[in-house]
Amino acid sequence: MEDPSPQELAVLEAIRENPFVGQQEIATMLGLARSTVAAHIVQLMQKGQLLGRAYVLAEQARALCIGGAVLDRKYRAREALINATSNPVDGVRSLGGVARNVAENLSRLGTATSFVSIVGDDENGRTLLAYMRERGIDVSQTMVTGDRPTAEYAAILDPAGDLVLGLADMGIFDLLQPDHLDRIWPHLASANWVFADCNPPAETLASLIARRQGAHFRLAVDAVSTVKAARLPKDLTGIDLLFMNIDEANSILKRHGRASIEDAREAAMGLQRVGADQAIVTMGAEGIAVAGPEGAKIFSAVEAVSVDMTGAGDAMIAGTLHRVMAGDDIYTAARTGALLGALTTESSASVHTHLSQAFLEANMHRLTG
Repeated sequence: MEDPSPQELAVLEAIRENPFVGQQEIATMLGLARSTVAAHIVQLMQKGQLLGRAYVLAEQARALCIGGAVLDRKYRAREALINATSNPVDGVRSLGGVARNVAENLSRLGTATSFVSIVGDDENGRTLLAYMRERGIDVSQTMVTGDRPTAEYAAILDPAGDLVLGLADMGIFDLLQPDHLDRIWPHLASANWVFADCNPPAETLASLIARRQGAHFRLAVDAVSTVKAARLPKDLTGIDLLFMNIDEANSILKRHGRASIEDAREAAMGLQRVGADQAIVTMGAEGIAVAGPEGAKIFSAVEAVSVDMTGAGDAMIAGTLHRVMAGDDIYTAARTGALLGALTTESSASVHTHLSQAFLEANMHRLTG
């Protein structure tokens, strides 16, 4: 039998990358006419390379994460940092981004997970996508562009592992426009939960929140930072679960906070008043406040021997969503999320390298009271 031609192989690779891809999408991707793509597909079927068009039922429990995919560089000072001079550090490169971290945590916990973002047509982008695929995460709906490089984030940490300065090149996410939601809508709409961070532009977040109303999925959102929290609409109706730290919550609520966990409780209730169905406000070592159907409750932080705080908040989000998808109420789920966040601080990696459902269960005894 005749081997596939180079164009047929290119079409086959596009289908292999995304079994849901349409003929027009392949045509646009490869610079071909749609009729040419259709002819190639017929030939591939005749050559036994394709078995035909299949209808795939949506999985019973699937999470989709949309937002940041970043190459992280962390530099931990060996001694107290001194401004305006060279400081000795230990450096490490890893993959990050809030949505990416949440997706990896969910996948390691056994949740079927898809990831939607945008990366550059460069080595960093290819490395990131390959890593996600190796961990069983569906990245078929992630865009690749030659217009901007893959996002990078540099974290400068003090000797204790606390963040001193963060530097972010995130301009690529401005290209993640609302029309991409239109292109991936069947994939997005079939998810049980969609998680979005606030790296995409305000109009994309507003479109996602608006389209959530009347859709099948439930929507969780994380602010990422006080600056990016401002991208959220003033009316938070349509957000089923909102994650913020106390500074982010106070910023969008335009309120002055106090250095007590009671402030987090008031902020969580304030987020509900402006439309969020449920809200979790974190306050570091002071604990978390969870506003749900039974009002706002406060939970103490889980004790940990921390070595690096990077990724703790993302792990908390993933642990909470994982348990909500398993049927836990928001209060119980948030406590599991807090545990996973604490466990992550005990690892030098942004996502705990030993994370699994069994690992989480083995540490549940650390939740007391």
